[in-house]
Amino acid sequence: MPQPLTAVLARAVSIRRAAQFLLLAFAAVLALAAPAAQAGPDDPSRFDGSPLGAQKAVYHFNYEKPEDLLQGLGYLQNHLRGLKEFGDLKHSHLVIVAHGNELHMLSRLNRGAYPDIYDKLKELTDQGVTIRICRNAAAARGYKPGDFYDLATVVPAAMTDLAKWQAAGYAYISGDAIRRTTRQDFLAKHPEVID
Repeated sequence: MPQPLTAVLARAVSIRRAAQFLLLAFAAVLALAAPAAQAGPDDPSRFDGSPLGAQKAVYHFNYEKPEDLLQGLGYLQNHLRGLKEFGDLKHSHLVIVAHGNELHMLSRLNRGAYPDIYDKLKELTDQGVTIRICRNAAAARGYKPGDFYDLATVVPAAMTDLAKWQAAGYAYISGDAIRRTTRQDFLAKHPEVID
């Protein structure tokens, strides 16, 4: 007995939908299995704004010039900004362990040479940053534990303090300071690059 036209059409639509689904599934499997398309030298980079979550990090400062501390504090500010925008600042904790010549900037005895440093440090500690200073490095530079700003805590040794934070799951971040160059600086040395 022949089927009514509506039943034949319904079955055809059902078969078409199943075929479309299978084609889409097959295309998805191929896309996942195929290697990513290679970008060329003229293609732009991508931005990864994926969520960061809460972070725990210990920054290691050991600067030759006291003023390099300002660049290191800039790293902390950038880290905090990133956590505010993409992470969980409320549940994050950043620590500085300092044992280089930046100790001169961290000493309250030298406020006359660095009048704005306390405010910069306070801005960080108000956001939860902890500042730790090596007692050994301080003594080698002629300072006693009480010679530093109230925002910092002096610890027996920088290396043992770094190990303590890392053992507690804090990521180690080297706070190395470098002389920054701009794109203009680079182009001045490389005229072969067309801007």
